[in-house]
Amino acid sequence: MFAAPQPDIETLEPCGAPHHEDCGLRLTLDRLGEKWTVMAIAELSAGPRRYREIERALAGVTQRMLTLTLRRLERDGLVHRHVEPTNPPSVTYSLSRTGVDFARLTAGLVNWSRQ
Repeated sequence: MFAAPQPDIETLEPCGAPHHEDCGLRLTLDRLGEKWTVMAIAELSAGPRRYREIERALAGVTQRMLTLTLRRLERDGLVHRHVEPTNPPSVTYSLSRTGVDFARLTAGLVNWSRQ
């Protein structure tokens, strides 16, 4: 016997088809399941960072993996990439408004798991 949902808890809608690409739950789990994504978001939650600063902070990440991760985060609207027209170009990454929300929610999960 299952209890009725709590009135103060937001319920999650199931995705339906096994690989429905427009499913918010699937997209969220994809991001949370990527080790470097969560670590990059955590690093950027302290403020804007240059590529090399992020690379140094994430011990063990390869240059290729960090580049792919940052591109994915930018594509998904979680990270802004700002290029300064200097020689050589200076690139700075920062969290978007959605990225800040994602960081806040992720921090809540991390704190919950520590308890």
